Amino acid sequence: MPKFGGQPLLLALATLGSMFALVATQPVAASSTNPAELNSSHAVLAINDSNKGQASSKGIQLRGALRSGGLIIGKTQPTSQVWLNQQALSVSNSGHVVFGFGRDTNGSQTLTVQHANGEQHVLELQISGRDYAIDRVDGVPQRTVTPNPEQQQRTRKEAEKVWLARTVNSTREDYLQPLIMPAQGRISGVYGSQRIFNGTPRNPHYGLDIAAPTGTPVQAPWSGKVVLAEPDLFYSGGTLIIDHGFGITSTYIHLNQLHVKVGDSIEQGQHIADIGATGRVTGPHLDWRINWGHERLDPALALEHFQAE
Repeated sequence: MPKFGGQPLLLALATLGSMFALVATQPVAASSTNPAELNSSHAVLAINDSNKGQASSKGIQLRGALRSGGLIIGKTQPTSQVWLNQQALSVSNSGHVVFGFGRDTNGSQTLTVQHANGEQHVLELQISGRDYAIDRVDGVPQRTVTPNPEQQQRTRKEAEKVWLARTVNSTREDYLQPLIMPAQGRISGVYGSQRIFNGTPRNPHYGLDIAAPTGTPVQAPWSGKVVLAEPDLFYSGGTLIIDHGFGITSTYIHLNQLHVKVGDSIEQGQHIADIGATGRVTGPHLDWRINWGHERLDPALALEHFQAE
C-alpha cells in the first residue's frame, strides 16, 4: 500500500460506515494550463466498505474528510500543478498539497492535477453537507453581545489584525505531523453550531470548545510559528494564532496567559498558553480553531483523520 507521511494513504471516510465517490479522469494530453479549458471524460471509482476506504489516482492521493469543515491533505508529484475549482494550490517540494472546505460548502468540487509531462487528471470530490445544532448561551456579559460604538470600532481593528495573521502562506509543512489535542477537558462546544447569545442570534461557532479550569496548560497540536499573540481582544480575550504552513493556521482563544510571542518558533507539545475565561465567555475554556486561509475548518474532523495514534 502506498505511504503518506509514514501512514497508509487513505482517502478517509467522513464518518465510520459512511460512503462517498471519487470521480477520476483518464489521462489526456495537455493543451492548456487553465483547468477551465480541460477536455476530460470521467470514470467513477467508488469508495465503499469493500475496499476499506482506499483510493488511488495516477494524479494525486488524498486523505481527509469529504464533509463541510473537512481538512484534506494530498500527495502528488512535486512538479505537478493543482487547482481546486479555479483556485491554484501550492505544491510543496515534497509534493504535498493541503486545502479544506468551509462550514457551508457541499456538493461537487473539482480538483485538477496536471503533471509536468502534460498528463492531466480531474477528481470530482463530492462534499457531504451537515446539519448543525442550535447553541444557546445565556449569561454572557451584555456589552460583548451588543457593543457600543467605541467598542465596535475596537472590534473592527482587532478583526483586521486576525484577518492579516491568517493570510500568512509560508512553506512550512508542520501540518503533516500527526495531530495531538491542545488541552485536556470536557468538550463543551462544537464546530458549526448556530450561536444565540442571551437570546440574540450571532455567527456560527467555528471551533472546538474544551472546558477546563483556569490555568490548565494548552500545548501546541502541531509545530509552527506564532503570527499573532494578543492578551486581551474584545471578543476572544487572550488570543494566539500559529502558522503551520501553506495557509494552515490554528487559533486559541479565551486564554488566561500566553507563554509565547509573535515570531517564536514552537514545537509540537510545547506549553504555549493557559486556559482562561477572557473575552465573551461564561466560564473558563479553550476555543480551538483551524483555518485554511480564511476557510474555517472543523478541528474535530481533523482529529478524526489525522490524530496521532
